[in-house]
Amino acid sequence: MKNRFLKGALAPVVVLTTLSFTTVKKEINTQESLVTWKGKKIAGSHEGNIQLQNGFISLDDEGRLVGGEFVMDMNTIVVTDLEGENKEKLEGHLNSDDFFGVQDHSESRLLITDVAAAGNGKYVVTGDLTIKGTTNPVSFDMEVQDHSASAKLKIDRTKFGIRYGSGSFFDNLGDNAIHNNFELDVNLKF
Repeated sequence: MKNRFLKGALAPVVVLTTLSFTTVKKEINTQESLVTWKGKKIAGSHEGNIQLQNGFISLDDEGRLVGGEFVMDMNTIVVTDLEGENKEKLEGHLNSDDFFGVQDHSESRLLITDVAAAGNGKYVVTGDLTIKGTTNPVSFDMEVQDHSASAKLKIDRTKFGIRYGSGSFFDNLGDNAIHNNFELDVNLKF
């Protein structure tokens, strides 16, 4: 009798526990989402866009962020602050092995590994970022509201083997030194 009672009492607990961990996968609308980048150097900066190839965020049954994964199409790096020959030259350099080595590394990926709620749709996110075949952890703030999410990331390119023009690795660069960090401003629609 005791065993039947315990089994009967445990069944609803198991069901409720399972239900509380359900997640919903929301595919990212890559056409409506925008990822912009900015790289700085001693004598100025450059900026542009890069397109998401695909991605999703995972929400729990109460709409809270619990995970996600995003793939960037490195072939779509575009410079938006230059025109003509200078634009083409910089885009070609960014695609070269000096920077992102796009011919051999056509994708970059971010896999969310941990999420901590900060209240009002804001989260502290940790993930594994892979650029140019190298994976490193990154942390950033993300806000999720309705059918959109936004984040700003600062990435140390040298951790991914991108050392071109870095004052941390080369001497006498003068005005040609490029900051190690570049910025990503991410606006996702799902």
